[in-house]
Amino acid sequence: MTAHISAQRGDIAETVLMPGDPLRAKWIAETYLTDPVRYTSVRNMYGFTGTYKGHPVSIQGSGMGMPSASIYAHELLDEFGVKTLVRVGSAGAITKRLALRDVVAAIGASSESSMNRVRFAGLVDYAPVANFDLLRHAVDVGAEQDKKVHVGQVLSSDTFYSEDDALQKKLADYGVLAIEMEAAALYTLAAKFNARALALVTVSDHLISGEVTSSEERERSFADMIEIALETVIR
Repeated sequence: MTAHISAQRGDIAETVLMPGDPLRAKWIAETYLTDPVRYTSVRNMYGFTGTYKGHPVSIQGSGMGMPSASIYAHELLDEFGVKTLVRVGSAGAITKRLALRDVVAAIGASSESSMNRVRFAGLVDYAPVANFDLLRHAVDVGAEQDKKVHVGQVLSSDTFYSEDDALQKKLADYGVLAIEMEAAALYTLAAKFNARALALVTVSDHLISGEVTSSEERERSFADMIEIALETVIR
């Protein structure tokens, strides 16, 4: 048991999917897992363990932003022996290459956050990247399911309501596909604890076209991403 997860060692599988929204965690568990059991509800941040096609899998909400996600990722990796973390979340597209509800697998995660600058004493611009095997499997699964998975870099931002359109355009010019808020921290902590991590995100907002999905769609309709993630982690 930790300060934020009221579980015992063994309650949580070595493989964990991490949506930001605890209600999305509940929906994933109830929709896809066999015999899911809730192991935590501290601060209403739900976690569930069940099986997917016979494989133990846990679903743990992480909250919004790198500080919140880092708390849960650190505790899962350090205290509960988790070996694989897959973020399943939403992102805002900053390129016309993406459409609403497209799935992106983040090969790397840039960030304007100071978290890694502090971690490396301001001496290194650490480059957080995905686990290659997970990334490769996700692309393969997407192809097998006839679901396009876009592979590229994302920006993990501390700012949800950005006013810097010029910066977004420049990021897109340098190949960044979308903006989200957790992947850089997840990749960094996985590296620290010698674990595997991948961020899969669904385009919920298009920052060029102005298209958006509803909060209900964000909670329940990102099935393509979830199905790719689950098939990826059991390979």
